Amino acid sequence: MAKTPDEVIADALEEEIIFGRLKPGERLREEALLERFGHSRHFVRAAFAKLEKMGIVVRTRNVGATVRAFTVAEVEEVYEVREIIQRQAALRVRLPAAPEDVARIQAIQADYVRCVEAGDLRGIHASNDRFHLALFGLCGNAYLLALVRQYMDLTYVIRTNTFSDAAALAVSRSQHELMIELLQGRDAWAFTELCVQHLRPNKQEYIRRLSEAVRSAPVPS
Repeated sequence: MAKTPDEVIADALEEEIIFGRLKPGERLREEALLERFGHSRHFVRAAFAKLEKMGIVVRTRNVGATVRAFTVAEVEEVYEVREIIQRQAALRVRLPAAPEDVARIQAIQADYVRCVEAGDLRGIHASNDRFHLALFGLCGNAYLLALVRQYMDLTYVIRTNTFSDAAALAVSRSQHELMIELLQGRDAWAFTELCVQHLRPNKQEYIRRLSEAVRSAPVPS
């Protein structure tokens, strides 16, 4: 099925945010997008609405749409909550996991690996989310899983900054595979710690980029 104009615009902008060509806090100007894509303002605004729902764009009255940006303090606070939630979910996973659950997660991981090798950024995002939701779904608490998903969505714009980094993806891939290995054993502490440590590279890279942007910003005269 062919994509609608707003989907084409949203997909293009999402990819530019993932690759870092559009920076946190950067304004998305309607006029420039109208000229670039040749569609009506209605489709541009519909694209903004889609990206806002995904959590990677914010729209502010009298300002317009901008790439979502977090301060260092906000990143620290959000990830503190993510670590608490994921630690509790991981602790509730019964080890060893059932063979059919392991096989299901292994299949998702195989899809993730294919997307990484193909450089399919949207596929990496989708399969990565499926992997973690399947993993934490083993906690047996639907409300806790909903919180895991809520904070995954909230931090999407933070998590995307490593999707195009080959070294970061290699680490992520190896950690996923170790999680699967630990699912088949009885070391709940190691499994839980890995689930928490897995969060930190994205957080650290986003903070690094924020700090770099501050250093490179022009000094007011």
